[in-house]
Formats: sequence, C-alpha cells, structure tokens
Amino acid sequence: MNSVKRRGAARLAAAVLASGLAVAGTVAGAGSAAADDAPHNQGGVTATLGKITAGGGAVVHDRRKTGPVMAGLFEMKVDGGGTLQTYCIDILTNTVDGAKYKETGWGESSLHDNKNAGRIRWILQHSYPQINDLAALSKDSGAGVLDANTAATGTQVAIWRYSDNVNVEAKNPAAEKLADYLYESAKDVEEPKASLTLTPPAVSGKPGQRIGPVTVHTNAGSVAVAPSGDAVAKNVKVVDEAGKPVITTADGGRLFFDVPAGAPDGSVSFKASAATKVPVGRAFIGDHTKTQTMILAGSSESTVFATATANWASKGAIPALTAKKDCAKGGVEITAENKGDQPFVFELDGKTHTVQPGGSETTLVKVGEDQAYKITITGPNGFSKTFSGILDCKTAEGGSAGGAGGGAGGAGTPSASPSPATGGVATTGSTTGGDLASTGSSSTTPVIAGVAIALIVAGSGAVYLLRRRKA
Repeated sequence: MNSVKRRGAARLAAAVLASGLAVAGTVAGAGSAAADDAPHNQGGVTATLGKITAGGGAVVHDRRKTGPVMAGLFEMKVDGGGTLQTYCIDILTNTVDGAKYKETGWGESSLHDNKNAGRIRWILQHSYPQINDLAALSKDSGAGVLDANTAATGTQVAIWRYSDNVNVEAKNPAAEKLADYLYESAKDVEEPKASLTLTPPAVSGKPGQRIGPVTVHTNAGSVAVAPSGDAVAKNVKVVDEAGKPVITTADGGRLFFDVPAGAPDGSVSFKASAATKVPVGRAFIGDHTKTQTMILAGSSESTVFATATANWASKGAIPALTAKKDCAKGGVEITAENKGDQPFVFELDGKTHTVQPGGSETTLVKVGEDQAYKITITGPNGFSKTFSGILDCKTAEGGSAGGAGGGAGGAGTPSASPSPATGGVATTGSTTGGDLASTGSSSTTPVIAGVAIALIVAGSGAVYLLRRRKA
C-alpha cells in the first residue's frame, strides 16, 4: 500500500511556531489557551476527548513505522450535553488529554484532499457502532464471531487504510476479515452537512434598520435564538424578515438584527442552539491544540451552538469580518464587507486593503502547516476582530505509528485516558498500561536524556571531589 507524502521533522517543529502575519500591526503566536474573538467555524458541536470504549490490537507495516498499535472507538463529551463516538483519521499524530475538539467540514481537515473521504463515511455508515447487530455484520462480512472490541478494531483498521494510506492489519482474525470486507466494499458517498451553522457569522449596517440576513443551516427540527446580554441592554432584537421577534427558528430561517434608530455605534451578538444528532462522517479537529483528527461514528442527541454578530455605525466605514480555514489553499481566508458610506482601509499580510462602501474583499493569509496564528484586524469606532488557531490540514508523517491506542509496543487493551496536555502541542504519554494517546515517539525523550546526562556529569564530579578529598 502506498504511503502518504513525507513531511519531515520540520513539520513537528513548526507546531510550536507562531506564523509571521503582518495584520494591522497586531500579530502574535496563538497558544492552546488562546480564544477566538470571532470563531472560524460558523457553529456546531464542541467536545472534550475521552477514552477508548472498544478496540483491540493491530500491526502497522510501513516505511515510517512497523509495530503494534491500538485501534478503537473513542468517546467524547459534548459541551452542553451529549456524547460522541469517533474514530481516528490521523494515525501518526498524538492525542492530547482533555483536548477540546470542534466540528468542521472536510475542507478544513486532512480530508480536504483525500479522494477516499466518501469511502470512509461509507465504512462508518455500514459498520459498528452504526450497525449494532453484530451477528448480521458478522454474516455480511464473513468475519466470523464479532463483539464490540473486534468490530471497532476492524472498522478503525479499514478507515486508516483510506485516511492515512497505511498498510495496517488487525491482530484478531475476525477483526481483520471485517477490515478487508469494509475496505473492499466501500463506495464513495457525499460529505455530511453540518449540525448547525449560521452564514454569514458576521453582518453590518446602520442603526434604524434590520441588519442581515443571517441564514440558519441545521439538521435539527428547531433552533432556539437568544440575544446576548448587551443586545438586550441596547434594545437590539433578533427578528425575521417581517420584523417579528424570533425566539425559535428552523433550517433555512433568515434572521436579522433590529437596531433602534439613533443607537450609539456598537456591536452585539446572538446565540443559536439546538439538540440534535450530529451527522456521521463529520470531522473533528483540535480547538487551538495540535491533536489527532477524528471522524464521527455515532452521536447521542447533543447540544450544538452557533453565534452571529452585528456591527453598526451611523456614518463612516461599517465593516463585518469573517474567517475560514482553507486547507486546499494552505491558509486562512479573511473576508471583509463594508456596509458604510466611506471606504474601509486595513492592513493584512503586509498589504493595505481598501473595501469600498457596499463592497467586499476576500484575502488569503498563508499559514504553515501546524503553525499557530493570531490575526487581529482593527477599524474605525473601536472595531476589532481577532482570529486565531492552528492550521491542521494534513495527516502526520514523522515519528512512530500509534493512532487510536498505545504507541509502538503498546498493549492490546484499550486504556482509560489519553496522554496529558502540555502547552497545546501534542505529546506522547507513557506506553505503560497502553495509554491510548501514545501515537508517536515520546517528546519527553530529549528531556529524559538531558537529565540523565546531567546526573552522570554530577556523579562524575562528586566522585572526583571525593577522591581528591581522600587523597
């Protein structure tokens, strides 16, 4: 099986570097604790990585690594309530204990250029846990007797073959037969839609008018809409096209900010929320953290959120800015719209940009793979928007294979938790006990080696001093 293109040690080093972006004179490296003032994704689920709930051993035969790995099904806890089940689609990247993940489209993940992404979704739709009748799955696949562990193992192995183009096989014969069946039977299916998005997530205009529209896209039956506290204080309402206040809406709903005439220049937001099952096949990437990319295999009814903002002024430039990662282009697209009566002038990526009244402009800011970035754009009337994150668009190439379970030499039993988080850059935990995060060579190795050398030097010095004293 062909291997994915090598990205060397420089990729790992780049994960801790801030990108050099000249943006209105305000640029900084974004660590894992940084927050988006204006989120890139227009909404959906955010969740925290948990443990592997079912899985087993597998073996990788690859130029990058040959050895045992752990293959299995992860559990995630959804912010606001709910549970997700996911498989890994980035076998060589570490997981980070307690990492926050956010739902995203394939275009903002390592699936953006994977011609087999649709086949991965087919596997998810036709195997465990979507197919809970393991007797029927056993019969269809000819795998023999399957339980949750072997079914999860075989499913993960089949997914890795398409997501990472890696030669991997399950240790259990039944799991291996299931993996072969799924891999050979997979067909191309379309990308799933988001659980909840608002487009655009930022609008602008003048007071005394309805500013928008913001369109709701969701698979939920009903979406609740709540203005922020400052919107209530400023008497700004969220309304429909007829000007009627909105507290609930549905897919396709068009929402507007109703700003009173004479209102002082300002901005407010509203939050949309719903309870729904996230569509199988949605990608999940680390939120300001370099961690293993996941793909959704199952969802309970979960809480999903999305936020939209409005900016207004009585005169001058009235900008609205949005950002979107574009993995195909290798950067972040910044879109600036101007609903004012004067040009909106700003600096971005070392160039001066001017958006005329009623116009818009989209600029791509190049960002290196695995690089943290923070882009702040300022404008008139105290306007400021910050976009930050990490560009994670490719599967890893360097280091040891490990994926969803213990690293090379890891145990064949799923462990309780991933490796600990350290400053937003994924690190490998101990393989003792089968840490499910141990997917690469340990980043603690240089530290351990340095300590060992220091102890040796200190010990040698002590022996030398004792000999001199004795003499």
